[in-house]
Amino acid sequence: MDSADILVVDDDEEMLALLQDSLTREGWRVQKARSGQEALHLIEETDFHVVLSDLRMQEMNGIQLLREIRTLRPATMVIIITAFGSIETAIEAIKSGAYHFVTKPVKLNEVSLVVRKAIEEQALRKENIRLRQEVENRYQFANIIGRSKKMQELFSLILRVASTSSNILILGESGTGKELVAKAIHYNSPRKDKPFIPVNCSAIPEGLLESELFGHAKGAFTGAHVAKRGLFEEAHRGTLFLDEIGDMGLGLQAKLLRSLEDKKIRPVGKTEEKEIDVRIMAATNSDLQASIHSGKFRTDLYYRLNVISIQIPPLRERVEDIPLLAEHFLRKIGVEMNRSIRGFTPAAMQVLMHYPWPGNVRELENAIERATAMMAEGEWITPQDLPEDIIRQRAAAAVMELGSDRVLPLRDMERRYILSILKKNEGNKLKTAKELEIGSNTLWRKLKQYDAN
Repeated sequence: MDSADILVVDDDEEMLALLQDSLTREGWRVQKARSGQEALHLIEETDFHVVLSDLRMQEMNGIQLLREIRTLRPATMVIIITAFGSIETAIEAIKSGAYHFVTKPVKLNEVSLVVRKAIEEQALRKENIRLRQEVENRYQFANIIGRSKKMQELFSLILRVASTSSNILILGESGTGKELVAKAIHYNSPRKDKPFIPVNCSAIPEGLLESELFGHAKGAFTGAHVAKRGLFEEAHRGTLFLDEIGDMGLGLQAKLLRSLEDKKIRPVGKTEEKEIDVRIMAATNSDLQASIHSGKFRTDLYYRLNVISIQIPPLRERVEDIPLLAEHFLRKIGVEMNRSIRGFTPAAMQVLMHYPWPGNVRELENAIERATAMMAEGEWITPQDLPEDIIRQRAAAAVMELGSDRVLPLRDMERRYILSILKKNEGNKLKTAKELEIGSNTLWRKLKQYDAN
């Protein structure tokens, strides 16, 4: 951010002039104050990005000024200038909310670097706050998150079909959130005060699924020591969600079809039928049309279920939703793990947005949970914190962008990528290390390995 507003506070006129001149040459708008009180007056009038304050000043010292700024302008980044060796004071400043500190004698290039990083971090914080507000205020519907056109159309469709009692078939790849959509429909429908009962048809053996769905009489089969109500009865006047319906066997499909047509069920081992009032929502990630052609799924059941069809788009087709989802999961997981993580670095977010996410939203949530759990230090998730397969895929894609037409070992891929960034930056190692989000010493060591110093 080249147009940032900086305030320099010091009772030393010579130091004020030196810092103002140096920071102005960086392209920032710089004002100066000769005391803490004068600084507070300016801060009330201007929302500064960064305040750079000396620690030792008369009347109001740097720590006192810092605490006042935290009250007036919580988003302002404060950097304290302290005497060399005053580690205890520096620690006190950080605990009081300072972004960083620099020691005297001041090195102007170090001050510029710390100020630049403070400006960048403030921009990251504001972006994360914006994303959170978007999720909370505009782009969240019944725990489904998305601002993309496809997701907004999905939200509109959910509201339209919720008021009906028609059966619904929800289609989408694994991990896209089919059950969330089913719940959103149910809890926005007239049946919202009645049960929503989910059952995974692929997780229950065929021999037990019939009993689970329709119930059974006492002694109906070995182990049936007591009578049991089935899930159809449990969902009476509510919704029964049949997930992975494509895995249901043909015999049970026939019984399900008859129950849907007659609105009655017959528990296993009984002769009498019971009337039911249940809305059916079914979901699958398989191609039911192909299953019909291969004889594995009944055509009549398909049309009975598919009164209304909802297709959930995969995550790779709504890339603009990834930052919202990532921020939502980070905040949720951070609370669960009691971790205070501010957000994602730009490079980390770029990795997330360029990964194809074959496991969709579920895979994204798992990736962020792993990154949160594995972070050793720091307040921002970097590319290095993400799962290795995601980083590897991004590195491979970057190499392909460089024109590689053959498979390379991982070390060669890394070498080629780093050297390409260095070339793009015209040999500027500091800029390259910053862009790669590695230390300058790490970059120097790698270049030495590559014999590229």
